[in-house]
Amino acid sequence: MEIEKKYKLSAFPTDLPLLKKSVQEQGYLSVTPAVRIRRETGEDGVRYVLCVKGKGTLVREEVEVDLTKEKFEKLQNLLCGPLIRKDYRVYALPDGHKLECSLVDEGTDNSFYYAEVEFSSLDEAAAFVPPACVGEDITEKKGVSMSAFWQCSRVEGKKFVL
Repeated sequence: MEIEKKYKLSAFPTDLPLLKKSVQEQGYLSVTPAVRIRRETGEDGVRYVLCVKGKGTLVREEVEVDLTKEKFEKLQNLLCGPLIRKDYRVYALPDGHKLECSLVDEGTDNSFYYAEVEFSSLDEAAAFVPPACVGEDITEKKGVSMSAFWQCSRVEGKKFVL
């Protein structure tokens, strides 16, 4: 089970300790339910993952399975559009949480930043006070998921508005 809040972001934070940096490339085999493949390239090498996400916003089921490079490439051939590129960074927050920040499709008309924070309980999520560097809480806003971005930008060829 995943408990996660999402926020608008105008840029990567400059005043928080950086814990991790990588490039993620992902595409969706399905948006309902969300079935995603992802290649993550970072300091630890390359990881290939298949992820299925259930319905929901703040709380939803998520199942991840590691893939081989060969299986990832076979699944990538089934996609209806090019992979989404995300410059991904994880920052330490003073309260012990991690702020996961992404810059999506930099240099395109559909480029945007967003941030996520994961929690171990609903009470913890409700008590969370976001740092000043993040913007609007978009957790419950319809149509702002990465699968919605895929549908809009890759399948329909439209401009995505966060």
